[in-house]
Amino acid sequence: MAMRTFRALSTRRSILHVALVALLLFVTALTAFPAPWNTAMSAVHDKIGFSLPQVPATPFTLGLDVKGGVHLVYEADMKDIAPAEKVSALEGVRDVIERRANSLGVAESRVETTIDGDHYRVIVELPGIQDASQAMQLIGETPVLEFKTPTADVAIDPTPEQQAQIDDAQKIERVAAKDILVRAQNGEDFTQLAKDNSIDASTKDNGGSLGFLSDKDSVYAELIKGFTRRTKPGVVGGLYESESTIHIMKLGDTKEEREVAASHILVCYAGATSCSDTRTKEEAQTLIVTVKSEVTTQNFVEKAAQYSSDPGSKNTGGDLGLVRRGMMVQAFEDALFALNDGVISDVVETEFGYHIIYRSSSTVFQTYELSHIEMPWTTASDVVNIDPWENTALSGKNVQNASVAFDQRTNAPYISLNFNSEGAELFAKLTAANVGQVIGIFLDGQPITTPVVQQAIYGGQAQITGSFSVQEAKLLAQRLNAGALPVPISPVNQQTIGPTLGAASLAASIKAALIGFLLVALFVTLYYRLPGLIAVIVLVVYATTNLALYKMFGVTITLSGIAGFVLSLGIAVDANVLIFERLKEELRLGRDVQSAIAEAVSRAWPSIRDGNATTLIATAVLFTMGTSFIKGFALTLTIGILVSIFCALVITRALLLVVSKNKKLRNRWFYLGL
Repeated sequence: MAMRTFRALSTRRSILHVALVALLLFVTALTAFPAPWNTAMSAVHDKIGFSLPQVPATPFTLGLDVKGGVHLVYEADMKDIAPAEKVSALEGVRDVIERRANSLGVAESRVETTIDGDHYRVIVELPGIQDASQAMQLIGETPVLEFKTPTADVAIDPTPEQQAQIDDAQKIERVAAKDILVRAQNGEDFTQLAKDNSIDASTKDNGGSLGFLSDKDSVYAELIKGFTRRTKPGVVGGLYESESTIHIMKLGDTKEEREVAASHILVCYAGATSCSDTRTKEEAQTLIVTVKSEVTTQNFVEKAAQYSSDPGSKNTGGDLGLVRRGMMVQAFEDALFALNDGVISDVVETEFGYHIIYRSSSTVFQTYELSHIEMPWTTASDVVNIDPWENTALSGKNVQNASVAFDQRTNAPYISLNFNSEGAELFAKLTAANVGQVIGIFLDGQPITTPVVQQAIYGGQAQITGSFSVQEAKLLAQRLNAGALPVPISPVNQQTIGPTLGAASLAASIKAALIGFLLVALFVTLYYRLPGLIAVIVLVVYATTNLALYKMFGVTITLSGIAGFVLSLGIAVDANVLIFERLKEELRLGRDVQSAIAEAVSRAWPSIRDGNATTLIATAVLFTMGTSFIKGFALTLTIGILVSIFCALVITRALLLVVSKNKKLRNRWFYLGL
């Protein structure tokens, strides 16, 4: 009875071992090659109306030499870089180019640096990209973002000929503007006229809307004063000349707005927006509560200078200037406008950290909803060759990140900029010094937008508006996020590898792998007989497991990686060979088959361990110190070795024990080999 129970348990264990091996083979084969399964399930579904779920057909990640793509080599200009800083500058170039390559969506891109004497080079490989010019444009060009102010105190003295040119141009422009004015006054759609004729790129797409403005506005103040005194809402006024344009204006609604003189103390923490401090959120909470218990209206300036994390307002006692609705984040505004004058708020949390807000005073003023059509007006600065703009210290290098956002009223895309700590301070100083003046934002030398500064802007955030499409806005954000290159680079070599050549290389590599597999399978079957046949089955499991792992971990398959896989096929048999040879020795010593199998696996393990450990050490060195081709070889070989150890010690052993339970297959002849 006990013997029958033991045999039943042994049989069930054997069935379980075979089932687990079969399941492993099925799962790994399905992961590596899902197409046959998906095709079969589609056919089943067509016939009976339902089927098992399909497997996501995730493709293998192929390298440049297999998939085809673009190979670029750039030379870095180090003439202005100190010798001690050249290596770090080259690494900085590599980091920027990697970000730019990632923005192309090339997950398996390769960016490496080489130094040969005075030649500092960057090698870029972009698999799957066939447009070399597009790749070079994004990789090599540096987007130049500049913040400029109008040139001050520049005498523009046109010659008589230039003045005559100005007068003639203005006559033509005035006639064109009057024509648009008459059409608007006769009832033609103002919004469409603005879209078709306005040169103000920031407002034309929303019908020329300027929003609600007051007579405090530095650009439109005089126009507003004359315009609103004699114009009813909904009526289009006359022509209004500014320094360089003619405006046709329309009055919409009017409303009162409140302007609040505000100050704040900000305590930020690591992870909060635009925060460079390292304190935790809990530490920030503790500190802001302490500050709140100490601060008064009399010592607010002192406490702001002592505790505030806002670099833009810290040196001015936390002063934020005059704040209107829509200028701050929602939570901050809600708390500020809920206060009475002369009152300090409780702790307010926003994305920037924790605030204590002080509302010192406020005023109410009238605002007017205005729309305009801005028409060109030639001035001396357009004819006389003088740059009307001068650079400021703020530039694209101070941009921490850029993202695409959408105007809540018009749904028009714009670029939202967040500056680093230095940029936030520069931007705050720049806007504070130019309240009521224009600041021009230029990209690659061309003005994108020229907004008027209503008040100082703190917090390190800005917007680039314009007539962008969504795709153009995304591309601009990508270029700004890529950052500026630390040093100039120039292309010295470019090569496009076609997908046909890559496909031929892949086909040849697959053929080599199949031939290698068949030769190994033939040898072990003839030499080791039944164990050799089991080794072939294990090799199939080994191969599908490797390919499944390549997909799961995103291993980039290159020709050198395929070479590592082919080599690992032969190495995979090595552990089996050690077990089989030891098995023959144990059988010749008189052991029965099952005990000989167990002893063979046990005694072969030290040799398997030591032999593979030395190979793994070599692959580790190759992977950490070699180039990408060598790394690909080392990686696939490492995966192959680890999988082969598992297959030999677990699967081979299990299958040998299963077949040895069959009386007919327990004959020593099947195991002694040649």
